[in-house]
Amino acid sequence: MTNPISYKSAGVDRDTENQTKEEMAGALETSDPRVLNKIGAFASLYDAKFSEYKHPVLVLKTEEPGTKQLLAAQHDRIESVCHDLINHLVNDCIVMGAKPLSIQDCIICGKVEKPIVVRMVKAFAEAAKNNECTLTGGETSWQPGVIPEGTYILTASIVGVVEKERVIDGSKIQEGDTVLALASSGVHTNGISLVRKIIAEKPEIMNETIDGTPFIDAVLTPHRAYYTSLKGLFDNDGLVGLAHITGGGIEENLNRILPEGLAARIDRSLIRVHPIFAVLKKHGSLDDNDMLRTFNMGVGIAAVVRSSEKEAIIAHLKGQGVEAYEIGAIVSGNRNVEFTGALKWD
Repeated sequence: MTNPISYKSAGVDRDTENQTKEEMAGALETSDPRVLNKIGAFASLYDAKFSEYKHPVLVLKTEEPGTKQLLAAQHDRIESVCHDLINHLVNDCIVMGAKPLSIQDCIICGKVEKPIVVRMVKAFAEAAKNNECTLTGGETSWQPGVIPEGTYILTASIVGVVEKERVIDGSKIQEGDTVLALASSGVHTNGISLVRKIIAEKPEIMNETIDGTPFIDAVLTPHRAYYTSLKGLFDNDGLVGLAHITGGGIEENLNRILPEGLAARIDRSLIRVHPIFAVLKKHGSLDDNDMLRTFNMGVGIAAVVRSSEKEAIIAHLKGQGVEAYEIGAIVSGNRNVEFTGALKWD
């Protein structure tokens, strides 16, 4: 008589799944009064009464951390890439002037390894709290035969809220406004496929240090989060545009917020290039123009501000621990980004 076929023999162990969910529960505990239920419900209930807003507008976004999750897994830095994902997601939300509210994560894998999944959920919850929002739940999808065992694919979604009249979408940008750079923490979550290729072809790069930090630690430094630094400026009429510099670099992100008839003129010589990019350039023999389209080059967010307010805004951000400085101006044009000067590599 043949052995009976079961769900477990097909690759899914319900007991392991349930035990993992039990250990997740602690990470999802919250004192947020807007969260109306606990883990175990089919969906999360979130109180959407915003008495402090006259006309609340919800801001929605879904994100993933790209191939950085593979590099993080290879070096057992899974927590860092969870922070990458949440911070990237929050930045995309808050550049609209929004307050982040609720995050839902999704973990897709070939096999649920309880210790790994619990570490991920705890890291997601910690990153959410660091951004003053709540991890309200999510999904862990066990897909044997579709995803190889030991592989995890991460994604997450966010809901934020902003007063309609305070939305920052670039529509108020004017000719003569100043473009500021807000410093990044390194490569963030874009261009990692190129970084991995350089590591594969030039493994000696792993012996490099970035300001005393081993190269791989510098690469895996989490994507910088800007909400707590920027939120104090959301009511400042001098802040008129925010662009999160991700894939496509300054050129293909700053242009997304430019109104018709205007352009941004950026002086590349003013960009304070993060030192990790000099190391990548040296070992990969990288072209400057390709780097500018691939990496943030040290600019995590580009902020467009009234020239009369730039010094006050720079000072505010410095007080919040974020280096900000002028890199360009708004000029007449066709919603494009014009570059002058050359990157400085000293």
